[in-house]
Amino acid sequence: MFQDLFKNKTLKISLEILFGFLIYYLLITALIYVEKDSSQSAIKDYTNAIWYSVVTLTTVGYGDLFPATVYGRAIGYVFILMSVGIYGILIGQFTNLMATIKENKKLGYNGTSMEGHAIIIGWNEFGKMVLDQLIGVGKHVAIVTNKKEDIELIRDQYPHSKSIFILYSDFNAHELLKKSNLEQSSIVFVNLDDDTEKLVYILNLKKVFPNLEYVVTLENGDLKNTFVSAGVTNTISKHELSSKLLASYMFEPDVAAYSESIMSFARGDSDYDIKQFLVTPNNPYVGKPYQEAFFELKSKYNSVLIGITKRDKFGNKKLIKNPLGDLKIAPGDYLIIILNGKAFKLIRRAFHVNEGYIREKQKQS
Repeated sequence: MFQDLFKNKTLKISLEILFGFLIYYLLITALIYVEKDSSQSAIKDYTNAIWYSVVTLTTVGYGDLFPATVYGRAIGYVFILMSVGIYGILIGQFTNLMATIKENKKLGYNGTSMEGHAIIIGWNEFGKMVLDQLIGVGKHVAIVTNKKEDIELIRDQYPHSKSIFILYSDFNAHELLKKSNLEQSSIVFVNLDDDTEKLVYILNLKKVFPNLEYVVTLENGDLKNTFVSAGVTNTISKHELSSKLLASYMFEPDVAAYSESIMSFARGDSDYDIKQFLVTPNNPYVGKPYQEAFFELKSKYNSVLIGITKRDKFGNKKLIKNPLGDLKIAPGDYLIIILNGKAFKLIRRAFHVNEGYIREKQKQS
């Protein structure tokens, strides 16, 4: 739709320019014809005619050349009137150009250079809650919406945020979706209203962008295996999650309160949450047993190591919760840690990496 609109607009402008040159050619040809027999006129060829027309149209008016006949002056009046019109058109076109540039920037058509960012496709109140959490942990986010009114709404809610990029696009306009730097994102959250719509959309999107990683929330938890088979990295059932938390509040209220608090980001130095860190080759715990890292993180940073994610020989991730034995920490693993905001700053500096999952191709780059 957007590409066709651009092509039609370009064709219209091209035809207008061609028509303008045709009128101009006819006018200077007519001027030469009516002036060539006058002994007082110097406008007898295209060189002088073009010079006179340019001087007149630009309102410079040197006065070195001028029509001597009545018909020539009539054509001169046309050039004078055209000069007013041309300036009006130029001012109008310049104004339209500035407005178009501003509009394109507002709609996200200039694109973004974000990398390793999260993308939210589809905007609603739930998307806003997810965005708040992502911004809270310092994540850059690109939002794709097919409703223009959402743009002003998002900008009003996050007026000074440089971590947000907004793109107005038909969700199926794959070329336009590239403006969000989709291929360099870390995760794509498909936030459509209907589970079936989400599944069909992801299957179509994977045909164009096969290497992306997706996460969805499901209204129907029974569809989880279907989405996993379709290539979705993570699926979360809204009702399953909320029901577990509610049940926990009913018979273990303190556990539920604790679980809820550590699921969100730490707003202050004393607030706790759960974070995962990629183990890079220069991580201080590379080659050390899990148990040693557990005790050292607790004593040095007052943080609790609760799990580790490793990859098998096929590249599949496996989360191991608080393992026993002499399991060694290796580059490429992820450490899952409960910590507060103060400890996070120290651990981030010690690990030389920020929190969060990093796609394989980004690690290699």
